[in-house]
Amino acid sequence: MENGIKERNSNGLMEKRNWWKEDVVYQIYPKSFYDSDNDGGGDIKGVTQKLPYLEELGITLLWICPIFTSPMVDNGYDISDYQGIQPEFGSMADFEELLEEAKKRNISIILDLVVNHSSDEHGWFKQALRDSESKYRDYYIFKEGKDGNPPNNWRSIFGGSVWEQVPAEDNLYYFHTFDKRQPDLNWENSALREEIYAMINWWLEKGIAGFRIDSITFIKKDQDYGDVPADGADGLASVKHKGRNRPGIADFLAELNQKTFNKYPCVSVGEAPGVTYDEYDKYIGEGGYFNMIFDFHYADIDVENGSEWFRKTDWKPKQLKELIFESQNAIQKVGWGANFLENHDQPRSISKYIRDAAYQNEIGAKALGTLFFFLRGTPYIYQGQEIGMKNFKRDTITDFNDVSSLDNYPRAMLEGFTAEESLAFVNQRSRDNGRTPFQWDATKNAGFNEGTEPWLKLVGDHEEVNAADQVNDPDSIFSFYKEMIQIRNHSPFKDTLIYGAFRPLETPDDVIGYGRIGDEVIQILVNMSNKETAVEKVSGAILLNNYETIEQSGTQSLLKPYQAIVIRKDEENV
Repeated sequence: MENGIKERNSNGLMEKRNWWKEDVVYQIYPKSFYDSDNDGGGDIKGVTQKLPYLEELGITLLWICPIFTSPMVDNGYDISDYQGIQPEFGSMADFEELLEEAKKRNISIILDLVVNHSSDEHGWFKQALRDSESKYRDYYIFKEGKDGNPPNNWRSIFGGSVWEQVPAEDNLYYFHTFDKRQPDLNWENSALREEIYAMINWWLEKGIAGFRIDSITFIKKDQDYGDVPADGADGLASVKHKGRNRPGIADFLAELNQKTFNKYPCVSVGEAPGVTYDEYDKYIGEGGYFNMIFDFHYADIDVENGSEWFRKTDWKPKQLKELIFESQNAIQKVGWGANFLENHDQPRSISKYIRDAAYQNEIGAKALGTLFFFLRGTPYIYQGQEIGMKNFKRDTITDFNDVSSLDNYPRAMLEGFTAEESLAFVNQRSRDNGRTPFQWDATKNAGFNEGTEPWLKLVGDHEEVNAADQVNDPDSIFSFYKEMIQIRNHSPFKDTLIYGAFRPLETPDDVIGYGRIGDEVIQILVNMSNKETAVEKVSGAILLNNYETIEQSGTQSLLKPYQAIVIRKDEENV
């Protein structure tokens, strides 16, 4: 893997050529991908069996959500053994087979790195509870309560206090940013940090290509642990105020990079919520902590607060355009981004971004694919996105598995919403939307397995939306994604679409338009409304179009509802 070759493109920018910039990433939520042993849940062998499908699509890098030993309170993001494999997913031998089989298809694998917290069943935490004199007591955060109450008024991301009382000690509490069964690790302890680094390097030595680093901006807390003004009806205040991206985190992140990622030809992808654009240079600039990060500024456009779904917004395409442009321009100045529409924490993009239900179909799915796929940065496709999977609609809260959904429902009612309204918020934003079993075909259980009840209810539309129907259909969403990958990674325009500069275009409010500038000029235009919209007349070679034609009218081109086009501009019209 060659790293860091600098070349100047025709726009004058010095751009490092890196293997991970040229990858197309596919995120797998293993519990919902494919159930090879018919026990109701997906597994590692299921991923291995479906490698031909991923190879056919054109994927070069897999990000696999946690498969480590875990009680599965948060579906694997609560780890009890960082170097073990959860038995329901398989064995270490199964994982090593997956690594080898993927390599044969020129597909690399990255894993999730979850080191803000562990499971409460981790040996460290068990020992910390068992023996107050143990060194492991300082591997976590314990504080005494105040006047019979928790140490402060911080609210966890999943609702309720960040503090949980220690059963055997009357006035002692431990800290959890997320669920109470996910106690935070104490990064102030250097011995703990060294154990984390050793574990990371063990996996890299095993041959994985790197890590997506989960919730890493939460590892530093303000050490005063002081109260802050309440921001909800529960009298609590979000942990984000004093426990996310706080002063001093730079020391931890720089050391993490120096002692792990920097030693290997690997890729590091940070989940870094709360980082402002003027801090991006430290995170992804020359010598930054990570190779790329996810930017959530536009991903959470539909809610005021990403973790409180009842705070909805009535966003417009113009706002989405402005947020995307701001993100692209900020990242372009300093480093590289990770572009996504969906992930395991987000609802399905068709249901979220396509406001008119009549276009929550292949037209809308192709429009969204075009919009995000050609942005500057590495594209991430979430399982099912490439076939147009949608949100579900549940009639009762008991149908949900996601801990965040189960917390948001009563929280919304506490804020004054009815049970019906609260359920609607959860349906729209639940993380379960992206976790429903993958729809392989139109048979029972969508081909996810051979009849055993899946761990999570299906969406229910698999007779109309499934991979089997799309793989050999040249007009399908799958084939459109395959064509996008071909154009970005294997066409004469590869260098421009990967390394070319990003430039916003002036367009009507409902149209998001941008150019990629390199040896040629490639323009992308996406109508994000259900109305025909006129733009300046397009000229050049049409590389991609989710409609059969482009209607011209005098000096203008008319984009149909949710029409998306990719054009190589004629030199005389650049």
